Parts: sequence; structure tokens; C-alpha cells
Amino acid sequence: MEEYSQEDWGNHSQDLHCYQGGDPELDEMPATKRTLKIKQESSEEAQKQDVMQNIVQILESVQLKWELFQSWTDFSRLHLSNKLAIFGIGYNTRWKEDIRYHYAEISSQVPLGKRLREYFNSEKPEGRIIMTRVQKMNWKNVYYKFLEITISEARCLELHMEVDWIPIAHSKPTGGNVVQYLLPGGIPKSPGLYAIGYEDCQEKPHSPHADRRGPDPGKETQGEVDVPSPQASLRVEMESARIIYCYLGIAEVRTLQQCLFLHFQANTKTFSKEWVGINGFLSQNCIVEPGVSPKSIYIKFVEVERDFLSAGSLVECLEKAIGYPLKFNN
Repeated sequence: MEEYSQEDWGNHSQDLHCYQGGDPELDEMPATKRTLKIKQESSEEAQKQDVMQNIVQILESVQLKWELFQSWTDFSRLHLSNKLAIFGIGYNTRWKEDIRYHYAEISSQVPLGKRLREYFNSEKPEGRIIMTRVQKMNWKNVYYKFLEITISEARCLELHMEVDWIPIAHSKPTGGNVVQYLLPGGIPKSPGLYAIGYEDCQEKPHSPHADRRGPDPGKETQGEVDVPSPQASLRVEMESARIIYCYLGIAEVRTLQQCLFLHFQANTKTFSKEWVGINGFLSQNCIVEPGVSPKSIYIKFVEVERDFLSAGSLVECLEKAIGYPLKFNN
């Protein structure tokens, strides 16, 4: 495989594969299915953009310096070869020196050095885009920045960005005004990370994941009144409610199942010192006034090998990702 330094890019010419104008598969589809497919692809693209924006905000929050891409040896250095990291690719132009993001990613499965080489290899789709923009003088220089992360921190970010919240059911009030939590089945009997959150429509801390999308002007039709459908009303209601992280737990000595049981179903006497805040909050939430429901509580978890759990700064990692402090972590 031939390799090129940045200096070689300007003089190197090759045939570039371009996208075809039409999609035969789409052309053969009925109009309704074609519209649904386009909407699905548009939704997936929007989700990717949201994730990338979240990663950019993490990189910006730790104030890393951009490094100029000069040669392939940059990515062959020992300290990059086997590291996991969050990384960003940036560029500037001859007209504007400010460096802007082209791409950002969490390299949690592939070592950083190998992943970066793919972005600067003209035979790879990622590298072809970058090389073409430098050749055509769309861009002046290309830069990269990275933050090394541990395996446990990579799993923590996965917990935040890829794992869905699970609602915790509760019983009907017993003894007048006390409810009990009903944990779901299927909680692993293994070590890992877990988060506890609550739904609060009033309290909305700033978060990179906040949905700021407005109405679609393309859906308005002249002479028609826009009456929201039940599905649209449900979507608006769900988007207006935010699940707020309040605790990140590390199931290292105990299993995920044991830790969550001790949070939600154990006697107050079993509180460990570090759990006083979160368990006190959960216990207080079980005491409700007549006709008033308790706060909706949610959990999420991810399995992590025990040997990796002690590495990294997991609480700070999650706080940077969500954009606000965890209320019940010391």
C-alpha cells in the first residue's frame, strides 16, 4: 500500500471514485417506502451528527492543542500505537487560520495510531476526502488532536452515548404514603458501570445531548391547519422531559445486580458511606403525598471486566460528557 506525506498530496494524482447520481434501489421503490427510507437515513445521519457534536464538546472541554499533520511517522510513534483515545481531525484555509473540526470519534476498539492512519491514507474513503480537499486548495493544513482514555473510560462513554435508560417501576403506596421500587429482571451478575437518573421537566442542566431541533417548515401546507397527531404529541412530551444523571456507580467488589439491589431495595442501615447521598434521595422519593407520584427513576448499566474498573477518572469522564456535575458522587 503506497503512503503519502502531506507534501506529496499536492503533486499526487489518482482517479477518484465518485458517487453515482441516482440510487437504482430507491428508483424501484414505491413512493411511500422511498420516503420512509430517506427519512430513516436522515434520522440516522442526525444521530451521528449529535454524537460527533458531543465528542467535539468533550475535546473542547479539556482544552487540547491541535497538532499539525506533517508525515506518516506522526502515527507510527510508540505512544500512539496501542492507545485508545478520543480524537478529532481539523483543518484551516488560506483565508481563515482558525482551525475547524472535520471529524471527531471515540477510538475504543481500534488503536489510535491505526485509526488516524486511515484518515490520512488516500486509499481509504476517509483519507480520500481529506487528500482531495487539500489538493483542490479547499483546505490549507490538516490537524489532529487526541485525548488518551482507558478501557473503563471508553466503556463509560459507551454507557452514556449508546445505552438506553431503563425505567424503574414502583408499587402502589403501602402503609399510607410509601411506595417500593420494582427492579427489572436481567441485571447482570457481573462487574461493570451503572448510572442512576431521574426525570424532571423543570430542571434542565445544559447538556450536549439536549435536542434543540425546531419544527420542520417543509411540513406546513398553505391553507391547512397544523393539528398535531397523537404520535407527534407523545414525541414532544418525551423530548420536553430530560433524564438527569445524578449518580455513577462502579460495581467492582459487588456485581451490578448486587449494587442496584442495595440502592433500591435494601434497608437504610446497609448504606455505605459513599452511598448515603444517592440512597437517601431514593428512599425519600418513596415517600409520597396522597395523589402525587414519585419522581420517575431510571438506570442504565454496562458490563466491564473487573481488572479495568480501577483505571481512569470515571466520574470526571462522565461529567465532561454530560456537561454538568453528578449530584450524588463525592
